[in-house]
Amino acid sequence: MNTALRAAALVATLGLAGFSPARAQVRISEVASHSGDVPIRLMGYGLVVGLDGSGDRSFGTATGSVQTVRSVTNLLRRFNIEIPGDRLRLRNVAAVLVTAEVSPYLRPGAHFEVQVASIGDATSLKGGMLWMTPLVPAPDAAPIASAQGTMPAVMVDDRQRWGGSKGSASSHIADGGVLEVSLPAMPAQTAPMLVLHSPDLAVAARITAAINAARGAGTARVVDAGAVALRLPAAGADSSGAQAFLAGIDTLMVTVPMQSRIVIDAHNGMVVAGGYMRVGNAVVSLKGITVRVGDSTAKASPGVVNVGTGASVRDVAVGLQAMGALPGEVAAVFDGLRAAGAISASVIVR
Repeated sequence: MNTALRAAALVATLGLAGFSPARAQVRISEVASHSGDVPIRLMGYGLVVGLDGSGDRSFGTATGSVQTVRSVTNLLRRFNIEIPGDRLRLRNVAAVLVTAEVSPYLRPGAHFEVQVASIGDATSLKGGMLWMTPLVPAPDAAPIASAQGTMPAVMVDDRQRWGGSKGSASSHIADGGVLEVSLPAMPAQTAPMLVLHSPDLAVAARITAAINAARGAGTARVVDAGAVALRLPAAGADSSGAQAFLAGIDTLMVTVPMQSRIVIDAHNGMVVAGGYMRVGNAVVSLKGITVRVGDSTAKASPGVVNVGTGASVRDVAVGLQAMGALPGEVAAVFDGLRAAGAISASVIVR
């Protein structure tokens, strides 16, 4: 059976029986983008200054953050200040990598968010200031944007939450970047197409059905699990008409099945799960930590989490948090529960 016939059959099945008991109604623009709308990724090397003794500390050694000393020396040289590198002890400075992802339709002067992460041995960037950093789309390309700004004074940190006292060596600066050069013009789309953010034939079929119901049969057709082809109306063949047509498509609502996922942040231990996702009976042991699901009557003891039958993901996460489990251990426990079949959702560690 070809893709078009499979999609038609799937649309009929979805309309009669429903695809999943858990659904969400969203705009098409939230689950698909226009073909060719590829975001541009930027990167740069910079310095965060003004730290409270938490910057790169391995200065002047063969194995330490010598690049940070050289960067500061070169920076001072621009202001006609010469200081030998072996005389610098800059515990308040950290070398960082700055990254960002921007829309291809951004115009010069527009601001965007940047991510900042230490590449040396700095223990915290909290409260520091990112020195003006050129951003390039490729290592050998000319700068097209710059980043600058103050790091947040309060950061979520795994060592703070799980018993330590240090700050985070990575964070972001809202509106810290600014585009300075016009981006290349987007090529004209002769055959408009929607590209799904997460390829799924069921979602592609639902999008096709919603568009055809609103704009007429034959306006959209499923290409495959990752794309839906669009046919422009005869009255909207010119550029302005095509833009208006696509804008109208973006605002159409479509009902899509909610994916069962558990997302765990390995940096701070945060666990996110949709709804009250249940965990089946299982036992997971890891480095002195034991999680028993389905045996709430078991005797409490150090390093053991006991939850009853029908426990939720939240119950397990709270138990692990209460006993001081590290973020990596939390992720390993949930991955073990998934492997044992106690969780049917996919576990994503980021």
